[in-house]
Parts: sequence; structure tokens; C-alpha cells
Amino acid sequence: MKKLKYLFIVFLMLFLSKEIAAQKDTIAQQRTARKMLRQGNELYQKEQFTDASVAYQKALGSNSNYDKASYNLGNALYKNKNYKEAIPQYELTAKTAIDKGIKAEAFHNIGNAMMESKNYQGAVDAFKNALRNNPIDDETRYNLAVAQQLLDKEKQDKKDDKNKDKNKDKDNKDKDQKDKDKKDKDQKDKDKKDDDKDGEGDKDKDKKQDPKKDKNKEPQKPKPQPGKMTPQQVKQLLESLNNEEKKTQKKMNAKKAKGKKVKQEKDW
Repeated sequence: MKKLKYLFIVFLMLFLSKEIAAQKDTIAQQRTARKMLRQGNELYQKEQFTDASVAYQKALGSNSNYDKASYNLGNALYKNKNYKEAIPQYELTAKTAIDKGIKAEAFHNIGNAMMESKNYQGAVDAFKNALRNNPIDDETRYNLAVAQQLLDKEKQDKKDDKNKDKNKDKDNKDKDQKDKDKKDKDQKDKDKKDDDKDGEGDKDKDKKQDPKKDKNKEPQKPKPQPGKMTPQQVKQLLESLNNEEKKTQKKMNAKKAKGKKVKQEKDW
């Protein structure tokens, strides 16, 4: 029984010693965190923002829930224009801070970082959260109005660009249709010309005589053209005229003989 009691006391002393050691470690870490925070603030005042960021990160390494260190780290990153990296630090402060004033400042800075990153919707949401925690902050209200104006402009620009692209697509379709219609018309005109050309070729072909077919036909006598006579026709015409002239002469002679007094020899 005494042995068990002795063992219990030993275990209790070991447990208490570990708790005391853990508390000592926690106190030492908190001191280190505060020390690094002060060092970071001094560097921040000297505008050595990169070195200040390193000091604040060491402070958070010793105490991850150190709100002041995370908030100041966000400010140092913001000053170095590392806006996207600054936002998570402000969000950590806004999440863990108990004081509404500190929450409002964290959301306000989130809004500013969002504005610099051209995330106007995120900026509007952050400034609204800041005003929920501090409704009388005129600076936040002004920033909210600016962010809302930029957001509206961004939406309108996107809408205009969309309509512009839509009109451009329509113009391209109209142009393509016109080009297609022109191409079809040109093709039709070309086909028509080819058809006409083929038709003329057929006519010329019809005009050509088949040598075999012409060979079977009897040769036609050449027909005299008007006003022109062949030598044979001239000869026939002259013979005909001569014959007519001879007939006429005979008739004239006969008439003359009939009317002429015939001398009779008197019988004395």
C-alpha cells in the first residue's frame, strides 16, 4: 500500500514538472514573440518593410495566435505591394480578434488590398464587413463607394465587351454569308457561260457536214447567182436571140413581098 502511494506521488511530481516546464516554454515563446514584434515595428518605422516582415513572421513562429504580429505582417506586406500575401494575414486578424475596432481595421485593410488587386467585388464585401464592426468610419464608407463604382464600371465594360463580341460574330457571319452568296453567284455565272459556250459548239457541230453523208448525195449543180450567167447560158441566149431575129426577118420579108406590086410583063 505504501508502495502504491509512493508511486502515485512520483507520477504526480513528474506531471507537475512537465506542466511547469510547458508553462515556462510558453512564457519564453511569448517573450520571444513580443521581442520580435518590437523589432519588426522598429524596422517598419524605418520603412525596412522586408526585414520587418521577417521579424513579424518569427513572432508568429513563436506564437501563431499573436494578432498584433499577423496584423503588422499584413501591413508590411502591403507596403511592399505584396497585396495578395497581405490579405490572409488581415483575414487571420479579422477572424481571431475580439475587439470590433481591430476587426474593422482588418477588414478595411482587406478592402484596400482587394482594390489594389483589382478585385472590386472582394473590396466591396470587405468594406461592408468593416462598417458592420464600425458603422461610423467615414473613410471606410468612402472607400466602399469608390469600390462599388469601380465594380459597376467593370460589369458594364464586360457587358459591352460581350455585346461587342456578339456583334463581331454577327458581322463575321454576315460577311461569310455574303462571301458565300457571291461565290455561288460567280459559280452560277461561270456555269451559264460554260453552257452557252457548249451550245455554240453544238451549233457549229451541226453546221459541219458528215463527209460520208455528203459522199452518198448526188453532186448539186451550181446555181447561178442573180445578175451572173454561165458561158453556156450566154451561148444559149444568143442562139435563141439569133433564131428569133431570123424568124422576125422572114416575117418582115413576107409582109414586104405581099404588099409590093408585082410587075407583069405586058404582052404587046
